[in-house]
Amino acid sequence: MNQKTLTKLEYHKIIAMLEEQASSFRGRQLCRKLKPMTNLDKINTSQKQTAAAFTRLIKKGRISFSDAAPVEESMKRLEVGAALGSGELLRILKLLQTAGRVKAYGRHDTQDELTDCLDAYFEQLEPLTLLANEIERCIISEDEISDDASSTLKHIRRNINNMNDKVHATLTNLVNGSLRTYLQDPIITMRGDRYCLPVKAECRGNVQGMIHDQSSTGSTLFIEPMAVVKLNNDLKELYAKEQEEIQVILARLSEDTAEYIEEIRTDYRSLTDLDFIFARGRLALEMNGSRPLFNTEGRIYIREGRHPLLDARKVVPITISLGKDFTLLIVTGPNTGGKTVSLKTVGLLTLMGQAGLHIPAGDHSELAVFHQVYADIGDEQSIEQSLSTFSSHMTNIVSFLQDVDENSLVLFDELGAGTDPTEGAALATAILSYLHKRGIRAMATTHYSELKVYALSTPGVENACCEFDVESLKPTYRLLIGIPGKSNAFAISSKLGIPDYIIEDAKKRLTEQDVSFEDMMTDLETSKRTIEKEREEIAAYKREIEALKMQTRQKQDKLDEQRERILREANEKANAILRDAKDVADETIKNFRKFGKENISAADMEKERERLRKKIKDTSAASTIKAQKPKKAYKPSDFKLGESVKVLSMNLTGTISSKPDSRGNVTVQMGILRSQVNISDLEIIEDVNPYSPKAMKRTSKGKIKMSKSLSVSPEINLLGKTVDEAVSELDKYLDDALLSHLNSVRVVHGKGTGALRKGIHEYLRRQKHVKSYRLAEYGEGDAGVTIVELK
Repeated sequence: MNQKTLTKLEYHKIIAMLEEQASSFRGRQLCRKLKPMTNLDKINTSQKQTAAAFTRLIKKGRISFSDAAPVEESMKRLEVGAALGSGELLRILKLLQTAGRVKAYGRHDTQDELTDCLDAYFEQLEPLTLLANEIERCIISEDEISDDASSTLKHIRRNINNMNDKVHATLTNLVNGSLRTYLQDPIITMRGDRYCLPVKAECRGNVQGMIHDQSSTGSTLFIEPMAVVKLNNDLKELYAKEQEEIQVILARLSEDTAEYIEEIRTDYRSLTDLDFIFARGRLALEMNGSRPLFNTEGRIYIREGRHPLLDARKVVPITISLGKDFTLLIVTGPNTGGKTVSLKTVGLLTLMGQAGLHIPAGDHSELAVFHQVYADIGDEQSIEQSLSTFSSHMTNIVSFLQDVDENSLVLFDELGAGTDPTEGAALATAILSYLHKRGIRAMATTHYSELKVYALSTPGVENACCEFDVESLKPTYRLLIGIPGKSNAFAISSKLGIPDYIIEDAKKRLTEQDVSFEDMMTDLETSKRTIEKEREEIAAYKREIEALKMQTRQKQDKLDEQRERILREANEKANAILRDAKDVADETIKNFRKFGKENISAADMEKERERLRKKIKDTSAASTIKAQKPKKAYKPSDFKLGESVKVLSMNLTGTISSKPDSRGNVTVQMGILRSQVNISDLEIIEDVNPYSPKAMKRTSKGKIKMSKSLSVSPEINLLGKTVDEAVSELDKYLDDALLSHLNSVRVVHGKGTGALRKGIHEYLRRQKHVKSYRLAEYGEGDAGVTIVELK
């Protein structure tokens, strides 16, 4: 890829951001070496890896690879049979411990969880637990070996402690005994790893021993008494044996480690490769990026793209298309309007995508695979080379016009600027025409009206503009494709304080053709805004219709369920009545047969007959549905349009949609059912509709107050919905929650890619009745739930 283009588009700054996300030495090296690729299979593989890391980071959180220190030099030393030091063995220990931790991180929580392309990296990791445990048991730190590393070392150190105790005991007796008057201070000190006493210089003859040092003034001699010379010698021998045993232990550990040289190398490569991949995933998470789709047909469609080096809270997303309906895009508009940023956004996101990085844009954005990206951006005026602004631009353009082909993307910033406007416009038109005829994808920013006309009159070439609000004298940074922009020089100058008479004089100097062209530009821009506004309204209406259709479908499903339940209960009740009737009949026949055979009195028969008659009467009463009657008598004038009523014969609720006729019949809307019912079969439901006048009453201060709260769930489930559907449903739900006086609610949106969560948070941020909102904590639903506090 063209190195000059990488510099102009500030690709190195993206790499610096990526490098900050890596934690291992080799991981940062891989980040620094990352360049855009031109092989589609390699690009897609890299994008899959980034997407897999992104998903794992969302599900399981971050993981560090900082302990994966380089071990290649140690492995080479092991190959030639050398022993490793304690520091090298500790680095290998940390590497193996990191491998174990990362391997556990890579395991799937459930068997149903889908595998991804990173599983192969995790499976290659070998924690070598036995070796790691042995190193950890023997080595405490780089300067300390454990007593338990070997029985010999433990025995030597026990002897060292005993010898130290003897030396201290002997010297203590001397200090507190016969030598006390000859000592400068009653202390025991060390000189050259040997225990000494500080003796006054004038008392040298009174203390037998070896002089090891003296003070700077010469008044104190540090003498090793003869009584401890042999003890010190024995102690020094023990220290030497200790060091020899430590070397034996390190040699043994090195031999054990040498058996796993290839496994350790594989662990190091796999860990640092994963560090590099997860650095890309962390960068995507930080940028709120998404995986772009790639093609080899030269199509670019960046949806809601943001320049990654600008403040994400302030940058205005732009939507750009190129290569499908047109191969050349000419962007116009005022200075500081965002033209150059739009140009750089296209170039930089292309480079990032081809490097395997996710781009800060909406889902389903599409990029083409370009073998080269050429950019002529910025002022490259050179005093040393005696090049003017125009000359430097032309030199740069000439350098890549010779190599450009159909697999190239070309970006021009202010093409043809820096020279005579007429000649500059003609030259810019010729260059763009040359690229257009060859089918090369190109994008150029300009102020030349001639290029606007060229785009309007040439098939396959399209105009675009960066929107500018003349009233506020501020750019909106929105990119509008399909219409050319105005420079707005007169409006900007007037707002900045240029006198009106100068502005009017300047307008008179424009030709009639120039004026009519600018007026046409204004009309086009106005029409475009109107069409976009109407399109947004239509989209809102469509969303509302879909929501109503969904509500109607849910009501229909509920009615069907109620109908099935009622029919099922009625059938069960009828079967029960039939069984009871059959039992009564069987019992009656049985009794009459018994009365005919046995000698039973007429009184007993009459008593039995009366019991059966009562049972049949009770069974008949149970099978008869009592007709319900209204709680009170209503007059036709009591039923008004929109009144909530209950249809007693159908046990359904609805609303009055027509006034009573002469026979007292009204039309009642019950969900999707519409029926004519007599008022004698209706009962008015008080305070059902919280929005009706009856559901509200005025307080003494004249404020409207709800007469009762709604029964609203404290949680809404938006899983599986689009952002537009979720926002529409959430808006209605929050209204109901406010009317029900709920203080807080739970919004379930899931984790997923984060797009639904972001859309919901954007909506909540704009709502005045939302006091605050936050992601749920662990145990409340984690990042899949948002807790909303209402005012």
